[in-house]
Amino acid sequence: MRLFRRSPQTDAATSQALTRTKTSFFGRIGALFVGPTISEDTWESLEEVLIGADAGVATTMAVLDRVRARKPRDPEAMRAMLRDELVAILEAPDKQPHGQLWGELAGGDQAGAVGEATLAPAVVLIVGVNGTGKTTAAARLAYAYQQQGQTVLTAAADTFRAAAIDQLRHWGDRLGFGVIAHQQGADPAAVVFDAVEAARARKADVLLVDTAGRLHNKQNLMDELTKIRRVIERHLGRGPDEVALVLDATTGQNGLSQARAFIEAVEVTGVILTKLDGTARGGIVFAIATELGLPVRFIGTGEQPGDLAPFEPGPFVDALLQTPQAAGV
Repeated sequence: MRLFRRSPQTDAATSQALTRTKTSFFGRIGALFVGPTISEDTWESLEEVLIGADAGVATTMAVLDRVRARKPRDPEAMRAMLRDELVAILEAPDKQPHGQLWGELAGGDQAGAVGEATLAPAVVLIVGVNGTGKTTAAARLAYAYQQQGQTVLTAAADTFRAAAIDQLRHWGDRLGFGVIAHQQGADPAAVVFDAVEAARARKADVLLVDTAGRLHNKQNLMDELTKIRRVIERHLGRGPDEVALVLDATTGQNGLSQARAFIEAVEVTGVILTKLDGTARGGIVFAIATELGLPVRFIGTGEQPGDLAPFEPGPFVDALLQTPQAAGV
């Protein structure tokens, strides 16, 4: 059973979420492909756009070098080659195993499957710094699994903030999924222990663990994340099936340093990119793929429970390379 399927609706939601990006940085790319010839100014403008959109200097230079080497004859050929290179960047991480649920090489027979290849409950650990939208991402994942007929339980393991516990409970009441929680200040690992016990007792299909917003310079918080992983391993005989790092697209390159710290503390398997509709710098997805080697799995496309779309490299790049006129924005 696939967690998400690409559809015209999800493609449209992705395109809509990229409106600000298309009307600013990447919107300028469309204009570069209108003329009859390619000039040095065209290459320089492409470089400026990609770097300005947070694709990263190293990634930008590598992409443009590869496109130059293919010697495009005209702007339209240049656009097609650029598309190929950008899509290839985003597809590359999924050619290596990352997690057990969501990738093409995952343990299930389809991405997002929870079945014989993964012993129930499937466990998704959700990590990231404060303010990235982890709790909302957990709720949206719960909603997506519920839409597939699966039973979901969540663990409110962000015990540093009472508001985080209350927020997850609010989502649980609203959407109808269970929440295992202790009091503020409780041991997060103890919450996870109880949540795993409850998930097994209730025969839940999926357990989503919402962790505290950790700052990469606070080693004690990173150590706690490692402790939570060990609790899961001791209880189920395996680690989390997915470790989803939630990144705020508006943080741009700063988000990469945060991501590296989490990768050191726990085996991150994929990225959920939030607030993409609130930034003009959608190029961060290319830096995530090249500099971190991680696949972007989902993107937030709005404010509602169902506003979480599967990340599809082809439609994403096509949306970026549309001119504002073609996109209708």
